[in-house]
Amino acid sequence: MKTNKFNINKLYSVLIAGLMLMMVSCDKEVTDLQPLDRITESLAFSTPARVELSMTGVYDAAQSGFYLGGAVRGYPFGAANVEQGDMRGEDMLNVAAFYAITYEANYSPGSANNVYMWHTLYNTINKANIIIEGVQGAVAKGVITDAQAKSYEGEARFLRALCHHELLIHFARPYNHTADASHMGVPYRTAAVNSSARLDSEIQKGRNSVAECYKLLLEDLKFAEDNLPDSRTGNSKITRATKAAAFALESRVQLHKGDMQAVIAAGNKVSGYSLTASPDGPFSSYAVNSESIFSIENSDTDNPGVNGSLPNMFGVAPGRALIAISPIMYNNPAWLEGDLRRKLLVSEAANGFFSYKYRKVATQEDFNPIIRYAEVLLNSAEANARTGNAAKGLELLNQVRNRSVTNTADQFTSSSFSSDNDLIAAILFERRIEFLGEGKRWPDLHRLAKNAGTGIPAKVAFGNTTKASWGFGLNYQDGQYTGTLKIVARPYDDFRFLWPIPQDELNTNEVLRAQQNPGY
Repeated sequence: MKTNKFNINKLYSVLIAGLMLMMVSCDKEVTDLQPLDRITESLAFSTPARVELSMTGVYDAAQSGFYLGGAVRGYPFGAANVEQGDMRGEDMLNVAAFYAITYEANYSPGSANNVYMWHTLYNTINKANIIIEGVQGAVAKGVITDAQAKSYEGEARFLRALCHHELLIHFARPYNHTADASHMGVPYRTAAVNSSARLDSEIQKGRNSVAECYKLLLEDLKFAEDNLPDSRTGNSKITRATKAAAFALESRVQLHKGDMQAVIAAGNKVSGYSLTASPDGPFSSYAVNSESIFSIENSDTDNPGVNGSLPNMFGVAPGRALIAISPIMYNNPAWLEGDLRRKLLVSEAANGFFSYKYRKVATQEDFNPIIRYAEVLLNSAEANARTGNAAKGLELLNQVRNRSVTNTADQFTSSSFSSDNDLIAAILFERRIEFLGEGKRWPDLHRLAKNAGTGIPAKVAFGNTTKASWGFGLNYQDGQYTGTLKIVARPYDDFRFLWPIPQDELNTNEVLRAQQNPGY
């Protein structure tokens, strides 16, 4: 059971409610005589235990927030970022109407998926901002030490950076859209909305430029890197931010920014993690493994529910199997037939092939793997290849690929590529295989689209498939099933490349009303 959660941008009618909601959901018990709906900000930061619980509340907001009618659907990071990231790409297939708006790029300022991603991301950001201000006050009152406050602030700023970057990949053009990234990003919120005066100033905040957003993102991550602990124990090693998580997220952000030397430098600072021996290690043991750097925790008592959880959306019966692996990806001969990921991370059903990364259908408790060490390695592989160090790029690519491609005859060597561009293409395709079903396809499409001259890719329509549509080496356009790619590609300059800012946000913010993404 969960306590009610406020929404930062619908927020504007229930603003102070955010203070009571720092004390999180009922499954995270509070032994306190003060009722949960009476918690004020002064109480939330009045004891070390309450400060800790308030920090947990930010993670809880990141895991799940309000959806239509108050339902919990795993927005933003319990499940929704994966599902939306996959449905905006072509490698996973929308089986039913559930994700049709995202899959077919028919969103509007009122369509639920983009609206609730915006609202729940900013909800999490506001709670992070409340923590940052609250712990500073707790130090002044002698409740916690300065070092403890900085550690909590590091967690809050890590989550604030994660949320703002997720907003940027959906609501703004990529960093390289203009030469100086001066085009519109998103509002980068650093002030806690916890008073009527703060509300008056924040309610009219407009969009920062993309350059400004990335500058603030990297400042947040630098603070996190400097002040987070090197490591944690138990589940917290994966579910609470560490220095390694901040460096890993920086490597991702720098890749999107296009600063390849910074990608390499950040990746080199990630320590204490290694690839699991088997490619299914992070999923068969999602709570404790050597590879997962940061995951969002779901549990049997606190999960996105049947209509949103990763195992229900991706899993075959008894799961709902609403997201399949597309024939575009499954049939591609570059995904070798002997690749262990085909055996260990794919499930077969009567109507197609599905991801087997999320398995706890009954309890819906699979963690969402936000950042794995495999991503850090492939980020660095790409950065090295793009900066002329092909040998290092190949070495890092093979670290990831060779645990799944075990036949030495199929493994890459220096003679496998005639140019650095061929190596980069191999690294990018490896990302598609390795992160299939983890929501990372759209972020890659987003950052690469302008230079590649692409946009939203063409996709298979499920109604045009039969079981015979899936088969290693089949050309998905060669008549093996009826029709071709019924969901057409849209170029980079199509307005639907971006999500629209929600209409209810525009109704309360005159500045943003004039900054809506064109075409909506």
